Amino acid sequence: MPTPAVPLRLLIVVPPLAGHLLPARALALAWAARGHEVSWVGPEPALRPVLGPDAVVHPTGARLFREQAVGGAAAVRSLWEGFVVPHTRFTLGTVRRAVAQWRPDVVLVDQHSPAGALAAHGAGVPWASFAPSSLEIGDPLDGSGRDNGGGGLAGWRDGVLRGLWERAGLPAGQYTDPRFSPGLVVATGSAALLGLDAAAVPAAYALVGPLLAERPEPPFPWERLDPARRRVLVTMGTLSAEVAGGFLDRVAAALAELPDVQAVVAAPGEAALPPGAIGCARVPVLELLERGAVDAVLCHGGMNTVGESLVHGRPLVLAPIRHDQPVTAGRLAALGAAVRVDFATATSDQLRAALRAVLDRPGYRDAAALLGRQLRSGGGAVAAAERLERFARAPHRTGPA
Repeated sequence: MPTPAVPLRLLIVVPPLAGHLLPARALALAWAARGHEVSWVGPEPALRPVLGPDAVVHPTGARLFREQAVGGAAAVRSLWEGFVVPHTRFTLGTVRRAVAQWRPDVVLVDQHSPAGALAAHGAGVPWASFAPSSLEIGDPLDGSGRDNGGGGLAGWRDGVLRGLWERAGLPAGQYTDPRFSPGLVVATGSAALLGLDAAAVPAAYALVGPLLAERPEPPFPWERLDPARRRVLVTMGTLSAEVAGGFLDRVAAALAELPDVQAVVAAPGEAALPPGAIGCARVPVLELLERGAVDAVLCHGGMNTVGESLVHGRPLVLAPIRHDQPVTAGRLAALGAAVRVDFATATSDQLRAALRAVLDRPGYRDAAALLGRQLRSGGGAVAAAERLERFARAPHRTGPA
């Protein structure tokens, strides 16, 4: 691919969490492959292991944030009160300096890192939104949150966002929801997965599907995979490890009654494992899927694992915990690509029946393969980089700088 005559600079502002960093990294690699430059804002200890030694990072320093509630509307509220708002306040100064000193042509702003939108708007720099989850698309949980004076989660969150805008010193008359760029929203799902009407997707939305790229993977004992048994990948995500212990015990009991199934479990070393299972603190999820080494996936319903499973045609058992996971699980169950179980109450018998269903009934695999084709049709990281480039090169009316 020829190098563009005028390379563009992209500044990426995302939370220091794997579920946000990994898809953003895939986009960044596709952006760099087009001859452009990229830099990041965030704490080096979290970003550097994911991005590598050569990434340009504007360091924010690191701090601890409050624990989040486990589920429902309380989890959404605590996500904003305990993480998004304090993280925005903590990082805004660094993001503003990065914009002023590095002079990006466009800023990619994760929907849970509003500091990027605030800094870009204040400096008159175009910014695009990045939606690696479905939590903010269409406000799927709004109806569940009427615990704040009748306004719902949407009304409460709007007040939070306007407060951040005001605190940043931006003109009230120019207020724009910092989760949604008016010009471009890059989302890693499809219309079906995000619960959108395919015929009425806003023009600013780029539904590109999962953003995948080669990435450093942990060592794995491939020789222990049993070719005579079907295999299930069990992973409950990095954010959920602290609450997954009892659930994993029930999963182990369920799998112990499935002698023809081998489990690959991402779990702490002390977790219970069924006979013959392979347990690792970290497993190479994407490589396992790419090699066709697993037949089904049991997970919490995080968008990364769901998307990676679907594009490889693997059905799922979903035990959602919080945030957008219950909504995603409900949609996939309705679309026939997954069985949903209750994270808190599902018994080993129920888990065993769910695993049997996705392994034995071809309809689940067929539905997963269909959704996977829909996701792949979005174009992935290459399409995201192309859309972002067109947006960056277009004329813009920007903020007050």
